[in-house]
Amino acid sequence: MSDTARPPEPGAGRYANGLSRHFAATRPAFLSVTLVGCLIGLACAYRDGVPIDAATALCTVLFALVAHAGINVINDYHDARSGADAANTGRIFPFTGGSRFIQNGVLSERATGRYGHALLGAVVPAGLWLAWQSGAGLLAIGAAGLVIGWAYSAPPLALMSRGLGELAIAAGWLLVVAGSDYVQRKGFSPLPLAAGLSYALLVANLLFINGFPDHDGDAAAAKRTLVVRLGPQAAKWGYLLIAIVAYGWLVSMVATGRLPQQAAAAAMTLVLSFSAARELLHHASQPQALAPAIKRTILATNLHGLILAATLAWGR
Repeated sequence: MSDTARPPEPGAGRYANGLSRHFAATRPAFLSVTLVGCLIGLACAYRDGVPIDAATALCTVLFALVAHAGINVINDYHDARSGADAANTGRIFPFTGGSRFIQNGVLSERATGRYGHALLGAVVPAGLWLAWQSGAGLLAIGAAGLVIGWAYSAPPLALMSRGLGELAIAAGWLLVVAGSDYVQRKGFSPLPLAAGLSYALLVANLLFINGFPDHDGDAAAAKRTLVVRLGPQAAKWGYLLIAIVAYGWLVSMVATGRLPQQAAAAAMTLVLSFSAARELLHHASQPQALAPAIKRTILATNLHGLILAATLAWGR
């Protein structure tokens, strides 16, 4: 992708009002992975004959999106504090390198930090209401999700800087699926794990491939991501490995009857994932050529989740 083909980075005079500015700061284009995760969870409950309550389903989706937005903003804040985003001259905007709001003077570092923590704080009362409606188990799911989201970027844990970012992302999005199911089911079930793990791994792969354009900036800021720790040439095989595990899990769940046969249709997205893997294998040391592979990863992830949700719901 050429520089002229990319959307311009945000500038201080780009947003007409504070509402549009703060909405854009959450990187809304990437919130779709949370929406799809919620749909998988709701489809799991529906498949097992649970009547879907529209009010709690809508609240679940809305505040899962708010939580994801808060995590995005806090990630920008801590990447600014560490210097990782400022040092990231190899970014492929808008996919990698953060929102650029702090670096381009749209929001101050302090305002970004306050905003991110306010978004996460807003999720707490909604979570308590949902737990009151559905059961105390949701408190454990919600607390784990918030802790993972905060610890992903924030010290002292800073999981991303310890090479644990992909694991945290997979766990976080599996909790999105499980939590959305729990609110409707009012209890735990193995179905969200069976249905959600392949999707959660593909979400993790999106983070993983984004680490290649960010490698130099992360390394300069001592942000020891998995790509930085392994080096691009060794790390490039990780994407293919994660994809194989994701699709292998889906096929095994269908083969053992834990998922309906129709859910195997979600494996069709391996064409996109393996195509992106091939490009990564060829261009791991030339990350500016990875924009098409990143786009395919985004498409594979969202399409995989939508097919899973549809086959679970319609195959009831």
